[in-house]
Amino acid sequence: MALTLGIVGGGQLARMMIAPAVELGVDVRVLTEEPGMAAQIAATATGDYRDLDTVRAFARGVDVITFDHEHVPQDVLRALVAEGIAVHPGPDALQYAQDKLVMRARLSELGMPQPDWAEVTDAADLDAFLASHGGRAVIKTPRGGYDGKGVRVVSDAAEAADWLSDGTPLLVEELVDFTRELAQQVARRPSGQIVTYPVVETVQRGGVCAEVIAPAPHATGRLAEVAAQIGEAIAEGLGVTGMLAVELFETADERILVNELAMRPHNSGHWGQDGAITGQFEQHVRAVLDLPLGDPGILQPWSVMVNILGGPATDSLEDRLPAALAAHPAVKVHTYGKAPRPGRKVGHVNAVGDDLDAVVYEARSAAAFFGD
Repeated sequence: MALTLGIVGGGQLARMMIAPAVELGVDVRVLTEEPGMAAQIAATATGDYRDLDTVRAFARGVDVITFDHEHVPQDVLRALVAEGIAVHPGPDALQYAQDKLVMRARLSELGMPQPDWAEVTDAADLDAFLASHGGRAVIKTPRGGYDGKGVRVVSDAAEAADWLSDGTPLLVEELVDFTRELAQQVARRPSGQIVTYPVVETVQRGGVCAEVIAPAPHATGRLAEVAAQIGEAIAEGLGVTGMLAVELFETADERILVNELAMRPHNSGHWGQDGAITGQFEQHVRAVLDLPLGDPGILQPWSVMVNILGGPATDSLEDRLPAALAAHPAVKVHTYGKAPRPGRKVGHVNAVGDDLDAVVYEARSAAAFFGD
C-alpha cells in the first residue's frame, strides 16, 4: 500500500514536492487555506492550519505530516504528536524556526557562530545595544518575518518605536559587515541519516533571494568544510527531520556566521531540481518518510537559479513561455501558478553547465523574458 504524505500549506514549495513524491509512488494530500498553487495538481483539503480539529482531521488520512511553511502553532503540533501522528519536522525542532529569539538562544548553547545579539523590550535596551555596536543594528520581529518582512536596520530606537510600543520582546543583532551571503542545506531523516549539499552563494535584492550560484564560487577547502559542519551540527542539535537550510554570512575576516534557519525546502535549494542528483524536494519527501536519502552531488560544475520576481505586467507567464524556451532551450523554467504582482515570486529558472559566466548569462537572460 502506498504511503500518503500530508503537506500543510499549499504554496509553491508544496507544489514542487508533489512531482517527486509521485515518482516515488507516494500519494500526496495538501491542507491549504484556499485553493491555490498545490491545489492545481494534488488532492486538497481546505481549512485553517491554526485550528486543531481541522489539522487533526486532515492528519488522520495520511501517514506523515510535513509543511511548506513553519507557521503551524505549537499547541496544534504538540497535540498531533501526543496522539501518535508522525510530524516531520516535529514541534521541538520547528520552534527554532518559528521564533528567532528562541533560535538564537539555542544556537548559542550549541556553540554556533552568530552575530552579537540581544533581546530588547524598550528604547533604552535598544539604544544601549546600538551604543555598543557602532550605532547601527538590525532589529527583527521574532515571529512571522520572511523575505525582508519584519526586519529593519536602525540607528536610533525611535526608528523602531512602533514595534517597541507594546513591550513585545524583539531581537536585535549586530549589523554584520559581510562580503556575501551563503546557504548550507542538509537533509536528515528520523533514523539519523544525514546528507549534505554543497554550500551555495545567494544574492538578495530588497530582502528577497534573487539568484543562487551552486556551488558557491571560491568555497573550496576550509570554507566548504566549516559550512557543512555548521549545517550538520544544527540539524543534529535541533533534531531537524527533512530539509534544513542554514543562511550564512561570510565576512571579510573569514568568519562564517549563522543568519537564519528554514526547516523545509528553501529558495537557496531550487537549483538542485536540475543541478543535483537528488534535488531538495525529492530529498525532503524521502527524509520525512524515513526513506534512504538520495545522493546530493552535483550533475554539472555550475548551477544558477534566477527567481522570476513580479512577472509581466501586461500579460501572463504562459504568454511569455514559448519565446523564453525557444531562445534558451537548455534552461529549465519552473512556474508556480501565481498571478503576476510586483515583487512576488512567481517562478524561477535553472541553468547548468561547465562555464560559470555562460551559465549566469543563460539563467538571467531566460528570466528576463518574464519581466517588463
